[in-house]
Amino acid sequence: MTVSLLRRRLLAGAVSAAALVLVPSLASAQQPAKAAAPTVLAAPGPGVKPTGLTAQQKETLGAINKYFNSVRTMAGEFVQFGPDGEKSGGEFHMSRPGKIRFIYAKPSHLDIIADGTDVIVRDIKNQTQDLYPLSKTPLRFLLADRIDLTSEANVTNVSIEPDLISVVLEQSTVFGDGRLTMVFDRKTSELRQWTVSDAQGYDTSVAVYNITANQPADEKLFKIDRTIIR
Repeated sequence: MTVSLLRRRLLAGAVSAAALVLVPSLASAQQPAKAAAPTVLAAPGPGVKPTGLTAQQKETLGAINKYFNSVRTMAGEFVQFGPDGEKSGGEFHMSRPGKIRFIYAKPSHLDIIADGTDVIVRDIKNQTQDLYPLSKTPLRFLLADRIDLTSEANVTNVSIEPDLISVVLEQSTVFGDGRLTMVFDRKTSELRQWTVSDAQGYDTSVAVYNITANQPADEKLFKIDRTIIR
């Protein structure tokens, strides 16, 4: 695997984490408790395309929209599972619209920042950094000022099961075509898992925990220095 491809998949993982950041249950987010890192859930079954949404499905997506649009800032920890079974993690900080920071724990040397305009993937050890326009990455959807899944043209499946809800989006970005699957707890509407599937069929899943929501964010965390490496 080339270094460039590896960094792109790591950014896909960061996109996964960003999605998980945005839609946890606000009730639990406002009163955080220390928790063990979650594990990956089983994949959901096939769903129904949004062109034929039932009243129940529309109501479900409406509740998810409410969570997305209520969360303006968030911070916590994340754990990422790669396509080869590798595991990494760290901490994240988010401020909508457009800003997020992923600080990977060692032995990883990654640092990923979206500043509202661009996304940078920085490898501190190798002193390299890749810069992408935010508008050309899946983060443009996740960090938008407002989100409406009931009218999102890229939503291709909605599946409601006894304990889980899944929403699938197909997107074309600078990284090529891909699929983003969000899995929610049916009872609480809390996001449980996010999976990014790339054009080659590789999946990256991420979960977040120990979250605090809607607290003041340090804007310095989202500053991209385009001239030097930390």
